[in-house]
Amino acid sequence: MSQVTSHTDPILELRDVRMHFPVTHGFLFKRHVGTVKAVDGVTLILRRGEVLGLVGESGCGKSTLARTIMQLVPTTAGAVVLEGKNLTAGSAAEVHAIRRDLQMVFQDPYASLNPRLTVYATLAEPLLFHRVCQPAAVPARVAELMRVVGLAPRLVRKYPHEFSGGQRQRIAIARALALEPKIIIADEPVSALDVSIQAQILNLLADLVRRMNLSLVFIAHDLSVVKHISDRVAVMYLGKIVELGPAADVIERPRHPYTRALVSAIPAPDPETERTRQRIILAGDPPSPLNPPAGCAFHPRCPHAQEKCQLAVPPLAADGPTREVACLRLGEL
Repeated sequence: MSQVTSHTDPILELRDVRMHFPVTHGFLFKRHVGTVKAVDGVTLILRRGEVLGLVGESGCGKSTLARTIMQLVPTTAGAVVLEGKNLTAGSAAEVHAIRRDLQMVFQDPYASLNPRLTVYATLAEPLLFHRVCQPAAVPARVAELMRVVGLAPRLVRKYPHEFSGGQRQRIAIARALALEPKIIIADEPVSALDVSIQAQILNLLADLVRRMNLSLVFIAHDLSVVKHISDRVAVMYLGKIVELGPAADVIERPRHPYTRALVSAIPAPDPETERTRQRIILAGDPPSPLNPPAGCAFHPRCPHAQEKCQLAVPPLAADGPTREVACLRLGEL
């Protein structure tokens, strides 16, 4: 890890985390034909009370990284360390014991909620399973959770299909809060919602982080949304982090060519500025994680690529006191 993040007191650390999926061919006699490197050597920290935005194009590995942190999929290599405890080396019982500290909010609230359970049953289930409170205290706790996310407690007897998309996401957030976690991982929690509802959910998450001293990993592909809520931003490309730093710095003064292209796609609120602004159009499509290019994974699409970019993998190195960038031509751009 570079000096940019080595002197912090993190609540969560990712140390060279890799998540590779084998690709096989054949029905009866399967043979290994390749490996999808969905996450390929990610080192990150999450500080207490911090909102860390994770951005990148679809297929870059953001959601896989979220599931790896949650240990919903086994880690191929590396370590996920929560308050000094290595989740990747722990037994199933040990991971279960600290499951309360890590909760997740998924992209599609309707798909993540059981349609056969009422809201009351949805919120009561984790409380009873993890023995957070006595059964007699569950109704009061469920009502409190509803109020925390801005919903009336009288709605707890309804089913998910009886709510709007924004209300369902509030229920999903309430379920994540039920166990009083220390970290919430929100995987594109507003991308399936209307723009007006997005702002309400973002404001709710920001308020919860402040009031409950939560740490939040906020995953999105919209940099303008990430800037609104995040303290720091990590930009991901083909399974690797290519830029990391304070949200305002990364978005207003991007250093990596890929980050510059993402920032150039943010619409300007002023119509005149929007008509005259210049976008950076990247050539081609993102490479396949099954067959990533040699050297810098971004070099086939990078307008500044040189021969050396095809030969060496750029490390995520310090660029000033608070920034880290993975680019071999950083000093020349």
